[in-house]
Amino acid sequence: MKITLIGLGTDENCLTQKAVDALKSGARIFARTSLTAPFKSIENYGADTMDALFEKCRNYDTLNKKIAKTVTDAAKSADVCYCVDGAVCEDSACKIILAKHKDCAVIEGVSKSSRAASAARLSSMLYTSVSAYGIEELKSCSAAVIYDIDCEYIAGLVKEKLSDLFGEETPCAFVRGDECNKIKIYEIDRMKNYDWDCAVAVEEASFLKKERYDFADLEKMIKLLRAPGGCPWDRAQTNKSIKSNLIEEAYELADAVERDDDDGIEEETGDVILQGAFHAVIKQEQGAFNATDALTRLVKKLIFRHSHIFGKDKAADDKEALGVWENNKKIEKSQKTYTDSVMSVPKNMPACMRAQKVGKRSAKCGMDFLSPVSASEKLAEEVNELLDACISGNKDEIFDEAGDVLYSAVNVCRLAGVDCEQALHFAVDKFSARFAEFEKLAAAAGEKTEDMDPSRWDYYWMLAKNAVENNKN
Repeated sequence: MKITLIGLGTDENCLTQKAVDALKSGARIFARTSLTAPFKSIENYGADTMDALFEKCRNYDTLNKKIAKTVTDAAKSADVCYCVDGAVCEDSACKIILAKHKDCAVIEGVSKSSRAASAARLSSMLYTSVSAYGIEELKSCSAAVIYDIDCEYIAGLVKEKLSDLFGEETPCAFVRGDECNKIKIYEIDRMKNYDWDCAVAVEEASFLKKERYDFADLEKMIKLLRAPGGCPWDRAQTNKSIKSNLIEEAYELADAVERDDDDGIEEETGDVILQGAFHAVIKQEQGAFNATDALTRLVKKLIFRHSHIFGKDKAADDKEALGVWENNKKIEKSQKTYTDSVMSVPKNMPACMRAQKVGKRSAKCGMDFLSPVSASEKLAEEVNELLDACISGNKDEIFDEAGDVLYSAVNVCRLAGVDCEQALHFAVDKFSARFAEFEKLAAAAGEKTEDMDPSRWDYYWMLAKNAVENNKN
């Protein structure tokens, strides 16, 4: 049997002749609802409405599935016409039916979004339209039309999403039928009445006057700065010339995190993203890749490595999840041996962090100390060898043995479950605080640190140590 999907348009006078012919063909007629103005154009055709389903279904996803099933079941024994207000392409139940029945006939009507766009006098032809009930699917765009804003709750969801994308102070048009009111986005849920005919149309301001910017805007900004007539400094940069900037910004972000400074984290996160975008724009200019390539690779990598979420692997806790991640990473990078894994640790990492990572990866082959205690015994051995080298005065031996001592110390910390980088930072902070107190106490007593003998150093150091500890408490 045949299914014909008919868009009734946005008022009772939008029915096309083709739609009239289909309705007079003798097919059984269904209408999504009788509560909208377009239904008046077919109320004399004996249409069965889905109004009862609206009351029974708990959400619109279930509603649309049940409407689609009702229509397709009826089509098993007779020709069917399913009529929706607006356009067929805007109706979710129609989309479900079309996905399963490719041979459906479609008779389009005036869409809710095009009517709202016209009423709002949008200057952009490239607008994105979405039902308010699918507002979370809306992504960054230059202009948008949101229809089906039929209650205050839905209006609130629309306001939140558009505020995020465009800024709450951005002007927009609130459309109800032929009536159009200019408001700010934050006012969308403050209107007096809402019904099926309500929509909002919005378009972004000029580039320099926008309230909100996204990654595409950041790329555009970098390209403007590097274009002829742009900033001489930005134009002169290469991937190598700005590599240290990325490291610096990463440390500043880590510092803001350590301070638990939300404002700082926000600012420094932006600076880190800027560095990534800068590198991508330069490579795009060279024809190597662009930011979309990099982001696509990232998302695909996350999907592949989270096979316990998106694949067949299982992970009961965070340790098992990390194990799945690391195994998938080895597969992805074609690391067939433990050496491959060890050698892939970046050489420009901070030495302490690199040492811990190399030790962790090499330990996976089973060759490791039994405990922090056994690792400490090796540390004591290396310290003695360093002492011997110092006594001999051989600079090459001292350099070599000093490295062994440091690496052995990292192994002790690693096996004890300590993050070496954090531990060393903490130790330096502790020493700095004690030193500041040491110098202050000596100065208060009228002594110069450079004139004191070791016994006085020890005396003031113990005083400083106790003072710092008491200040903590």
